[in-house]
Parts: sequence; structure tokens; C-alpha cells
Amino acid sequence: MAQAQWTAVDDYITDLFVPPDSSLDETLRVSAAAGLPPHNVSPNQGKLLQLLAQIQGARTVLEIGTLGGYSTIWLARALPTNGRLITLEADPKHAEVARANIARAGLSAVVDLRLGHALSTLSQLACEGREPFDLIFIDADKPNNPDYFAWALKLSRPGSLIIADNVVRNGEVINATSSDPSVQGVRRFNELIAADPRVSATAIQTVGSKGYDGFAIALVKESVTTSA
Repeated sequence: MAQAQWTAVDDYITDLFVPPDSSLDETLRVSAAAGLPPHNVSPNQGKLLQLLAQIQGARTVLEIGTLGGYSTIWLARALPTNGRLITLEADPKHAEVARANIARAGLSAVVDLRLGHALSTLSQLACEGREPFDLIFIDADKPNNPDYFAWALKLSRPGSLIIADNVVRNGEVINATSSDPSVQGVRRFNELIAADPRVSATAIQTVGSKGYDGFAIALVKESVTTSA
């Protein structure tokens, strides 16, 4: 009963605040038809990410975990004319679907999709000597979340925003004895951001069409200097 109500309320919110969009709708349809897992954010969560990027005044965004490019499109549309988004995807099939979806949305010139395991591509980004990212969205394999947080700090600046999805795991995050590597990865990630004096952070629970989960949000107060 709870899930049906959560979904109905999500539909109500989406109908009010997220106008129909052919590119985004087609991205979901094509991703599902290609057999991609339904792990994309919901439409109202996508709008939230876009608003956070706009409030942040982000010009550069790093996304760890592309999937079909749904959240990528939301974030890329928040950028100014000279903005740039780099998104990292490990699965070649996901990357192929995402590239087509991003192109259909007219964002190929804004989005740079890097194929490869994120821990390798993050290391390459650090070697490129790019300017720090204004916003970093982490939504990939959860066991590596602690490492993604470490890289996010290295690739950020004071004032950057780090957002991570799926940090509640249907409430399993409170189960310290869980044998699920994703739960343990998220627990370690949450503990790291809570204890790190270089960020000010919190996490919120979410319910809706995607079930029971949550976001973590961290504001960088002091970043880490990278070296090639």
C-alpha cells in the first residue's frame, strides 16, 4: 500500500512540476527497450538535480555513473552556454545507449562521456590538470563509493557540491551486519563524509516511484590538491 501511495504522489508531483519532455521520455523508453536496469533517477529527482546545479551556479559537472544518460541530460541542461559535463560509464552497452540519448537531446557538444572503469578514468582526469568541478554526482557501483568520495574531493574546490544517490538502500543502511557489499559501501561512504572536516554534509531519506532510498549532499569546505 505504501509503495502505491508513494508512486501516486510522485506522479502528482511530476505532473505539476515536470512538464512532458520528448527527449527525456524517449531516453527512458530507449533505455528500457535496450534492457538497461531501471536505476535512473525519477523525473522529480532529475528536476531536483537540475535545480541544485542551477542554484550552485555550476559551470562544470562530473557524473560518476551514466547508465542511459537520463540524469546526465537533466544536469547538462542546467549548465550555462560555456558549461561542460563529463560523465563516466563502465559498461559499453550503457555508454552506447547513453550517447544516442544525449545526442537526441542535442547535448553532444556539452557532454563528454568517458568509457571505462571509473577509478581508472578518475585517475586520468586528475592527470589532465582540469579545473575543479563545481558539482559532482555519484551514482555508480556502491561498493566503490568511499573511493569515489576520495576522488570527488581531489577533483573539487571549496564551494563544490558532492551529491550521492541511493544512500539509504530501503533502510538496510542501518544494518551494520549486512552481507550486501552495496550496503557496506554506502555505510562506509556515509561514515566518511560525516567524519571528514573538509566537508559539511547531511543525508535525506526519499520515498517515491523508485522506492525507499535517499541522497547525501556534501558541501566542500577544503579540497585536496591532486598531483599527476
